[in-house]
Amino acid sequence: MINRLLVANRGEIARRVFATCRRLGIETVAVHSDADAGLPFVAEADRAVRLPGNAPADTYLRIDLVVEAALRSGADAVHPGYGFLSENADFARAVIGAGLTWVGPPPEAIEAMGDKVRAKEIAEKAGVPVLSAPDDPTEADLPLLVKASGGGGGRGMRVVRTLDRLDAEIGAAQAEAESAFGDGTVFVEPYVEAGRHVEVQVVSSAARTVAIGTRDCSVQRRHQKVVEEAPAPGLPAATEAAMCEAAERLASDIDYRGAGTVEFLHDPATDRFFFLEMNTRLQVEHPVTELTHDGELVETQIVVAENPGFDLTRRSRTGHAIEVRLYAEDAAYVPQSGRLVTFDLPSDGEFGPMADFGVRVDSGFASGDEVSTFYDAMLAKVMAWAPTREQAIRMLVAALRRARIHGVTTNRDQLVEILLDPVFAAGEMTTTWLESRPTPAESPSDSAARVRSAVVAGALMLAADDASRRTVQQGVPAAWRNVVSQPQRTVFEGHEPVEWWGTRNGFAVDGVTVLEVSPTHARLQVDGVTTETRGHISSDRPGAPREVWVDGPLRSARLREVPRFTDPADAVASGSLLAPMPGTVVAVKVEAGAEVATGDVVLVLEAMKMQHTVTAPHDGTVTEINVDPGSQVASGEVLAVVSEGEA
Repeated sequence: MINRLLVANRGEIARRVFATCRRLGIETVAVHSDADAGLPFVAEADRAVRLPGNAPADTYLRIDLVVEAALRSGADAVHPGYGFLSENADFARAVIGAGLTWVGPPPEAIEAMGDKVRAKEIAEKAGVPVLSAPDDPTEADLPLLVKASGGGGGRGMRVVRTLDRLDAEIGAAQAEAESAFGDGTVFVEPYVEAGRHVEVQVVSSAARTVAIGTRDCSVQRRHQKVVEEAPAPGLPAATEAAMCEAAERLASDIDYRGAGTVEFLHDPATDRFFFLEMNTRLQVEHPVTELTHDGELVETQIVVAENPGFDLTRRSRTGHAIEVRLYAEDAAYVPQSGRLVTFDLPSDGEFGPMADFGVRVDSGFASGDEVSTFYDAMLAKVMAWAPTREQAIRMLVAALRRARIHGVTTNRDQLVEILLDPVFAAGEMTTTWLESRPTPAESPSDSAARVRSAVVAGALMLAADDASRRTVQQGVPAAWRNVVSQPQRTVFEGHEPVEWWGTRNGFAVDGVTVLEVSPTHARLQVDGVTTETRGHISSDRPGAPREVWVDGPLRSARLREVPRFTDPADAVASGSLLAPMPGTVVAVKVEAGAEVATGDVVLVLEAMKMQHTVTAPHDGTVTEINVDPGSQVASGEVLAVVSEGEA
């Protein structure tokens, strides 16, 4: 029996495993980097062991340190979570070799499926359909997909649409795979443009392997999943049964143990499916299977680890569950970092299915926590379960709209737009749909009204905040004048100015009835409709432009104040290359004094395990290089300067 379990991971998955352990009476141990010391998962564990440093290579990827932490803390078992060392056979062997219980599949099964080239060969021998590209591809074989053999999560993947780009994309994929997984091996396969990503959850013991239904994970950006649901909508029953049977056969052939996922690419046009890979671990999206099936996957992992011969049973399915991944990123998918001033996500319970309807949140953060640049940008998973798919969509949209998230830009509004899109509602999304999807249609007047309401509310919150800070004439209404000559003006970046007056009865805005205002909320009436907007005001330093984070009934916004006068300290030289996001400089491609042309790569940044190139904006001379490889940079920091030559 397991008495004390160490989770070799961080954030929401560590909390997820801890929750099951508490219910089963198992003590818990957390390991954490310095950057994660203040996060909730550390406080929730019964014991915690520090892994000195911040970078994954120095902390969560150190097999020796994690095993030593388990032994020092008195743990008798290790759960790997997902990511990091979860699919590392050497880690599994080290845990087993130290006399600890490994809550995962045998190392041999991890190795068999960890190399995607070998995994495809095993799948083909097991009679599972696979995709294969010729050794010497021609134009007729395009498009192609370059994939990392030893990784996942979209890292080390490149789509090739012209043969002249094949070598370059292979090189880029190899570099990214080497950085993310320590293995630069890649392979090439045909790319199905309009395919669906459908996966099968399996659980295995020595007695039997059981498939627990399907999940659809087709809504992706940059090959990383954004929305997942169970069961896969619109999948023909015969196709679903064939997928489940193929997944069971593959898992049985490699003597799998515990929970795993077999991923397929489904072509709706032909109703054919092809093996992609098998993830020999718990998946990020496992909760949607839990919510639609009786039973709990982490508990199953623990039970099989304690009793390998446990006789698993098939589980009945009920209802529909949808999960969205809430990321710290902007609308262009650029990762964000900083302090989560407010992080309030509504839910009806912690872990496990709800009796009727419900919203579940698995989160790695809380209000006040710092989102660092060292790890994946996912903040939480928000899920809804209901008897029908349509009801689940409606519940999830309502939960996201009620969320209050201040301090870090997130993809919350984009998630709402995706869930409300007619293509998603019809269950017709494919793996390329999200990135090719046009901007959602919205009536100009409705959109303008929403934006205007948020901007007016933000301006009045700033005015109320200014009034609350006065040390003299506190009894005089804010901005009140005996003789009114002109309105006050508040300007936010990218928005029309808001003009308002201070009257004896409070604030006045043309076309808006101001019912109540404070630094944290505004109640406004427009065309007889009253709405309440909540918010938070922040600034980097005294006197710096302030930001207002506002949450309205249908829209959230981050509003940055435009100062009346430009601070010389904020000015940058013409031709400055600014960091588009916080991250680490992995390569500097030029030296000061070098001549560059428009589009030439100057630097390469890595953020959230993805590499991003910073290129020359015009022809010219590199007059400054302000960073070195390995430098940590903040968003907006001047990395280099490219000065234009004589015309």
